[in-house]
Amino acid sequence: MKQYVLALDQGTTSTRAAIFDQKAKMIGVSQKELKQVYPKPDWVEHDPKLMMKDLEEVIFEVLKKTKVSITQVATIGITNQRESVVVWDKKNGKPIYNCISWQDTRTAQQCREMKDEEEGLDAYIKETTGLRLDSYFSATKLQWILNNVSGARRKAENGELLFGTIDSWIIWNLTQGESHITDFTNASRTMLFNIVELKWDDELLGKFTIPREMLPDVTHSGYFFGLAKLYGQEIQITGVAGDQQAALFGQGCVEPGQAKNTYGTGCFILMNTGENIQYSTNGLLSTIALGFDGKIDYALEGSVFMAGAAVDWLRDGLKLITSADETEAIAKKADPDSGVYVVPAFAGLGAPFWDMYARGGIFGLTRDSGQQDLIKATLDSMAYQTRDVLQAMAADSGLKITELKVDGGASANNYLMQFQANIMGIPVERPSDIESTALGAAYLAGITAGIWNKDTIFKKRSVDKTFKPKMDDYTRNKLYEGWHNAVKRCMNWAR
Repeated sequence: MKQYVLALDQGTTSTRAAIFDQKAKMIGVSQKELKQVYPKPDWVEHDPKLMMKDLEEVIFEVLKKTKVSITQVATIGITNQRESVVVWDKKNGKPIYNCISWQDTRTAQQCREMKDEEEGLDAYIKETTGLRLDSYFSATKLQWILNNVSGARRKAENGELLFGTIDSWIIWNLTQGESHITDFTNASRTMLFNIVELKWDDELLGKFTIPREMLPDVTHSGYFFGLAKLYGQEIQITGVAGDQQAALFGQGCVEPGQAKNTYGTGCFILMNTGENIQYSTNGLLSTIALGFDGKIDYALEGSVFMAGAAVDWLRDGLKLITSADETEAIAKKADPDSGVYVVPAFAGLGAPFWDMYARGGIFGLTRDSGQQDLIKATLDSMAYQTRDVLQAMAADSGLKITELKVDGGASANNYLMQFQANIMGIPVERPSDIESTALGAAYLAGITAGIWNKDTIFKKRSVDKTFKPKMDDYTRNKLYEGWHNAVKRCMNWAR
């Protein structure tokens, strides 16, 4: 009997596959670290073929681990890192270049020049796509591949190449080239998609010289995306969403004003604003929260580029820790009054500052400062950056945020969650299952396939712990003021 949902989560640093049963409970997950490629400073890439190889391995592993037969899998949901770009040959399916990651800033100077040379372009991009002219998004990454890979532009104009965000690449491979498609949430992150009219924007395609022929079809997040061919079986793909929108859905944030933060490689804070687009005056993005059940919901979003990646830097770059799990105990032992701040602007600053030229810094060091202070300050930076975004959201929406729902790997860190509650002065709610991205993809697929009922599914959500603030206003404001002093010293560093 086909009773299980397979969720595929292709993140920035890991590839995951999870199995959910008829009660929407995750009964098993397999994960593999995704190799990062750094050809030059500020360049970040992945091998698209390795992604698919890793995906096949984790699917095999989770089926074996759960003792679920592929014949029992009813449907597949997919969630993925957004903004990253893959271009491949339509005929043979081979990528013509590595996947350029969302973290990559090689086109930052180009974006600056376009802003200076084309008056009104940034405003047009904001009005139509909800985004801003920035190297973070897909458009200039795609343009770079077409302009710098030998023969790419000619082939693209001849209809020989296909473009996709990571979901499209996975779907195309799983369906063996039968489906070249994406959903509204992923399309809305390309800086090429009109979120008002729900179509690829011809003016932007012209500005970035992107041939329309290479773009995927776009549809709702709950939809029939094609048939995956796995182990001799054909399994429908019925749910697709970018990782942050999937997490928003997985957290049950389906009403205007509900907000969540996912602590992954970066921090991504989204607030559902309902069926109306809310444009920001505080450096936030307007994006599509979900296309589901025949309607479109929008969201305000703030992106923090470096969160878990900063902890990876402690491990891999500075060798201060051997695993992220160590940081909680170390931070609890550190001096709470050390005055040390780490600003992890390794790839610039995201919302609400949007400074592509900012670079990281460490401030407040004294002779007494040690490893513990540096590790604690790195964790603290995630909470400070989250408060920056939430304050901007409250100002834009006019809504008072009374609670923050959290998920992602770093949300398991009790020190960080308590400090997050302290520095914001509101409760932080952590669900029993912090894998909200995979859960959201599973929800989308399972509801669309008729396995679960959307009206009752969120009632199954259980809370692991609610962290309540334990810091007085004076201390909170003093610490936050110190954070902003540190941020100001990092801005425009590389210009």
